[in-house]
Amino acid sequence: MDESSFSDKKASLDAPLHVFGFELQDLSPTKVTGRFQVTQKCCQPFKVLHGGVSALIAEALASIGAHIASGYQRVAGIHLSINHLKRAELGDLISAEATPVSLGKTIQVGIVECPLVIQLPNEYLIWIYLHIHILLPNVPL
Repeated sequence: MDESSFSDKKASLDAPLHVFGFELQDLSPTKVTGRFQVTQKCCQPFKVLHGGVSALIAEALASIGAHIASGYQRVAGIHLSINHLKRAELGDLISAEATPVSLGKTIQVGIVECPLVIQLPNEYLIWIYLHIHILLPNVPL
């Protein structure tokens, strides 16, 4: 599979993420990562990242990871909790990482961390939000 068709497949995993330029990177049962730059498409009128976008990223990454970890069963989120520890502003580069905390047969719990990458001589990270996500695997259609 060539790189462009692989990128297309990643983009199709969660179309709403793709709309504002979120790029999936690592996809595995133990880690799903990606990143994006904060643009006007995902900002409030005050030029800061919209909290709903944070929720969308957390929900999507945790769900993709749970889907893979459950052997590609259908999953559904049952709880979403987000804490914004610092605002992200227009132009900021955001990376996100979802990892499982517990992979049970009926309930999976994951955490999504989203550091803001500050581009300075010595790059450092500021945590924008932490997210706890609880999913039910093998949900009937």
